[in-house]
Amino acid sequence: MLKTVIIGASGYTGAELTRMVADHQGLELSGLYVSANSVDAGKPISELHGWLRGQVDMPLQPLTDVSDVASDADIVLLATAHEVSHDIAPAFLDAGCVVFDLSGAFRVKAEGFYPDYYGFEHQYSEWLDKAVYGLAEWNAPQISQAQLVAVPGCYPTASQLALKPLLDANLLDTEQWPVINAVSGVSGAGRKASMTNSFCEVSLHAYGIFSHRHQPEISAHLGQDVIFTPHLGNFKRGILATITARLADGVDEKQVTDKMETAYQQTPLVRALGAGKSAMLQSVQQTGFCDIGWSVRGQHVILTSAIDNLLKGAASQAIQCINIRFGFSPLTAIV
Repeated sequence: MLKTVIIGASGYTGAELTRMVADHQGLELSGLYVSANSVDAGKPISELHGWLRGQVDMPLQPLTDVSDVASDADIVLLATAHEVSHDIAPAFLDAGCVVFDLSGAFRVKAEGFYPDYYGFEHQYSEWLDKAVYGLAEWNAPQISQAQLVAVPGCYPTASQLALKPLLDANLLDTEQWPVINAVSGVSGAGRKASMTNSFCEVSLHAYGIFSHRHQPEISAHLGQDVIFTPHLGNFKRGILATITARLADGVDEKQVTDKMETAYQQTPLVRALGAGKSAMLQSVQQTGFCDIGWSVRGQHVILTSAIDNLLKGAASQAIQCINIRFGFSPLTAIV
């Protein structure tokens, strides 16, 4: 059993990780941690997330000494703010832990990316270079050897899983940037209450226009510029991405269908729905699946991609990466 600790366990993603690690036959949940000054320190996690009551009632411990926690851990899951992951991940890595970071702190290797989009200078270029991007269906060989896995963002996961098969097969006209419109439930903004994520205040609206940090993440890992516009919807969880792209000359619906189905025929957590089908949130909420549908007319394809932002967009993808890294069955603790 691999001793596994979760840092930032009090949030929505941390709670989902807690459930899955506790259910995992190859992992031992050995500690749940929050920041040293957190008001949740000392509380059982089931007091914050009542659905865990009777399943996991461990206390949330204040993280006061990283080296002490690292000395007794094999796996570290970081469900922490970007700056926090940036600061503490190297200490766990230097102690020999395998780290799965769910923040953006190690996702993109590009000049000026972190000052421009995250507001800090990256201080650990060596670990940034070694980090493996944890898009599970596409990067399994690299994940299987990694000490640091940067788990993708929720919007990038939904967007890339839809576009990568067509881009990799050169079926798209890359001169015309794919246009991604994606809507997320309010849980994507985190557990801390604010006016921006209150159900009484949220209306369906676009935000981060031409400035959202997930746009360069998507572009960097696709190797393709995109136009990405996120939206906030007045529902709890899930992401639906609708993507419009121009097909390369001579490409037809059959070629699109063949490539989408071939790409995902051996990947149980991505379901290629078929031509003329549209992904729906209700089919993926509370699951680790990504559903993808597509329709072709003339020289354009419209793809729809649906995931649960807390699961396939965060926690269950991290568990997928753990399963790949340590040779567990792919669906262990996910379905």
